[in-house]
Amino acid sequence: MDSNGRTGGSFITARRRTIQARVALLVALLLMLASCTATDPDEVGGDAPGGEGAAAEGDDPAEQDGAAAVQNPGTFVHSLDGEPITLDPARASLGEYGEQVIIQVYEFLVDIPPDSPEPVPMLATEVPSGDNGLISEDGLTYTFPIREGVTFHDGSELTAEVVKYSWDRVMEMNLPEGQAQTLVDSVAETRVVDDSTFEVTLNEPNASFLTSVVYSTPAAIVSMEAVEANGGVVAGEPSEFMDANMVGTGPHEFISWERNEQLSFEIFEDYWGEPAALDARWVNTPEQSATVLGLRAGDFDAVQFQPGYVAELEGVDDVCLIEEGVLLEPFQLAFNLDIGEGVLPEGDTIPTDFFHDRRVRQAFNYAFDYDAFIDGVLQGLGQPATYIPPGVLGYSEDAPIYTQDLERAEELFREAGWWDEGFTVSVLVEDNPGFEPIGLILQDSLAELNPNFRVAVLQVSESQFDEAHSTVPFEYAMWIKNADPFVDPHPYMEVYWHPEGDWGQRLGYANGYEDPGQIADLIDEAKVSTDIDEREERYGELLELLYEDPMWIYPAQETNVQATRCWVDGFAYNPLWKTLRWRFYDKG
Repeated sequence: MDSNGRTGGSFITARRRTIQARVALLVALLLMLASCTATDPDEVGGDAPGGEGAAAEGDDPAEQDGAAAVQNPGTFVHSLDGEPITLDPARASLGEYGEQVIIQVYEFLVDIPPDSPEPVPMLATEVPSGDNGLISEDGLTYTFPIREGVTFHDGSELTAEVVKYSWDRVMEMNLPEGQAQTLVDSVAETRVVDDSTFEVTLNEPNASFLTSVVYSTPAAIVSMEAVEANGGVVAGEPSEFMDANMVGTGPHEFISWERNEQLSFEIFEDYWGEPAALDARWVNTPEQSATVLGLRAGDFDAVQFQPGYVAELEGVDDVCLIEEGVLLEPFQLAFNLDIGEGVLPEGDTIPTDFFHDRRVRQAFNYAFDYDAFIDGVLQGLGQPATYIPPGVLGYSEDAPIYTQDLERAEELFREAGWWDEGFTVSVLVEDNPGFEPIGLILQDSLAELNPNFRVAVLQVSESQFDEAHSTVPFEYAMWIKNADPFVDPHPYMEVYWHPEGDWGQRLGYANGYEDPGQIADLIDEAKVSTDIDEREERYGELLELLYEDPMWIYPAQETNVQATRCWVDGFAYNPLWKTLRWRFYDKG
């Protein structure tokens, strides 16, 4: 029995029942939006494209018994729940929709294939390595042989000069909303050796350079002629032309953008590699009900999947739910340790140094009901998350993770001096069916733990969320989103945990880490080491330290499920991609 006369076991059971009831209600409301006949699946399934139930090669799907006629036969129609802010690789921010369209039209020196995390040649004919002599012995200089015979969609030619121009352009513009720092922080010098040879010298060795820099949105290669014909490069200023137009070398050519409706693309007939089989169309479908109905009706070939779709799509004729592995984008709930005076929403009662106390951050982690999120909101399509996702170097099944422990949460809040005083804090949430429930679960978890603990969940549109993210200092104590997928562990550590990284600086991690120098040194050492065992050892140390000194709550790692029409042939998806890659798909 605690100091308030409550019996521990029964009180905890009551808390969990209340939280699960609210989650169940939220899920039910989400599913009602999707309407139509629902089923109660035992597991995610459906015939894989090309398997039983799909059209055999060479057959007319319309003539198959029970098979639906292929709609929009010459176009791959992809439904997403938003649209880009910009089409310019120099301006698209991490996780913004612009990244998802940039990889369809622009190309990089290296690529990530459908079936591997290892980079392969793209606009470079070889991937630099020590073995082929394209990385210098000191690890600082990378040489890229540039593919010949490649033309841009405007007819201009790819050369090493154009590659240098593309990278230099991003660094010269250096737009704060973009990802210029990815290049600026790594690149000391770019050089044209000859028309077909491009060289880069780094500031320091970087074991993840190929996967975290060369294969990154700001490193996309753009048409120099198109940029120069439309305003050129102006330091610190965005390009109005490039914001709304795309001129790349990829298998799809940008045609038009009908704002708030759709973006259209056509097969680029002069593509240097294997051509795309279909034109493509990005349809902006923010309503869940319209997304589900559109896929069921065959208006869409694939949709941006949400776990709530399972009950509405499982067992539907000619709809395939494909489950494989996990998404490398763990959900995250951030703590702000750099709160400016007077910036928090009206009603928040926490002091500016509230999250400086790691006992408070630990208590929030222990209070969260992870099972309610995974089993309720994600419909079981998730697993506990660690700070390095499965399949990425440094991942360990033995890494410590938080599970709900309400007794420990109460103990920590008491030690930190907040149990009797209580608090009110707001959490900013982007309008997304996966994000708001995280805030509501936290709200219920803390309120049931102690009625004096209040969380206000502020849901805003994506554009409002992005605008808030661009504000310095950040004007909220907490926010919810998901991480971006990376091939190498270093970006996860650099972006989300390093005290001087992207979020470390903006959210003031140095104010809260017990030893920020130790965290920074371990991350930096792992970055420059070329010894795999040494890197894994460093990441093992980091996983232990960051568990004890958390800057985020990680609610779950989401299962990778994709929803398509079964007439889609050649379906492939690598969780390291920003989205589906239209170039790989055909229709029965």
